[in-house]
Amino acid sequence: MNAFEYAQPATLDEAQALLTSASGPVAVLAGGTDLLTAMKQGIVNPARVVSLKSIEELRGIEVSSDAVRIGAMTTLSELAAHPDVARLYPCLVTAIKGIGSPQIANMGTVGGDLCQHPRCWYYRNGFGLFGMNNGASLVLEGDNRYHAIFGNDGPAKFVNVSSLAPGLIALDATFNVRGADKQMRDIPAADFFKTPSAPEESLTSLAAGEVLTHITIPAAQTRNATYEVRERHGLDWPLVTASVAYTDAGGSAQNVRVVLGHVAPTPWVVDAAAKTLEGKAIDEAAAAACGTSAVADAKPLSMNGYKVQLAKVAVKRALLAAAG
Repeated sequence: MNAFEYAQPATLDEAQALLTSASGPVAVLAGGTDLLTAMKQGIVNPARVVSLKSIEELRGIEVSSDAVRIGAMTTLSELAAHPDVARLYPCLVTAIKGIGSPQIANMGTVGGDLCQHPRCWYYRNGFGLFGMNNGASLVLEGDNRYHAIFGNDGPAKFVNVSSLAPGLIALDATFNVRGADKQMRDIPAADFFKTPSAPEESLTSLAAGEVLTHITIPAAQTRNATYEVRERHGLDWPLVTASVAYTDAGGSAQNVRVVLGHVAPTPWVVDAAAKTLEGKAIDEAAAAACGTSAVADAKPLSMNGYKVQLAKVAVKRALLAAAG
C-alpha cells in the first residue's frame, strides 16, 4: 500500500474542506470494508483518505409519518435491526442478511455499500475498469461467468454489487447529497448509478467534493421483497438478485417496480416487466410471466447465459414473497 495522508474530521464542513483541498487524489472512508482492500490491491492510490466515522450527523435513522431518513454512515447491521425498517422495508433486511458476514454488516455502512468498487476479477487484478489488455477485452475473451447480461453493449461488462441499491430503487428512494458549496441536492436512487464509457468516468452521480449524506425512503405501505440466488450462504456476492415493490389496491398490484441486481453495470430497472403486473393480482402465473418479461432483452456473454434463467426465477420468487 502506498503512503497516504489520513484525516478524521468531526464535522461535514471539515470533511468537505479536506476533500477539496488535497493536492492529489482523495478517497472517502466509510466502513472501510471495500476501500482498504482496493488500496491494498493497488486499485486506488489516494494521496489523502478522509474518514467520515466521527461525523455524527451522518448516522442514525429518523422515522416520520411520510418518510424514513437513513444516515449514510449508519451501519448495515443497525439498518437491519431497526424495527420500522424491518416492518416497512423487508427487501432491505433480506439483502443485508444475505451478506452472510456479521463483521461486514457491523462495519459496512449504507453509503459505503452504495459507492463500492466493482468486484470484477480483471479490475481487481490491475486490468482497469473495463478489463483490457493490449487493446483487447479480457472479459469477452476470457472467463465472464459473473459479468453483465444487460447494459453490456459498451466497454463496461462488470456488474454493480451493491446489496441495497436494487431495493432502494424499487422503494423509490432519494439520495441526499451535499456539495462542496454546502448546497444540498436530491438524486432519485435510479439516477445515482452511472455506466462509464471511459475509464476516467465515475460510477455514480457524485461530483468532486460531494458527499452522500442520507437516503430518504417514502414511508407509504408497499409490499416489497428481495430474492437472491447465491452459490453458497457464506460470505460471497450473489449471482443474481431481484427486488420488487408495489402497492396492493384491493388485491391488485399498482405502481409496480422490479429491479435486478448483479446483472448489469448499474442496478437494472425493468419497467416493461413491471407494467405486465399493473392492475393484476399477483399469483404464480403472473409472477412467472413478469420474470419472463424481465429477461427479454438480456444479452449474455459466452459463459454467463445461466444468469438469464436465474434472473427470471428471482423475479418470480421476489414477487411471490412480496405477495405473501
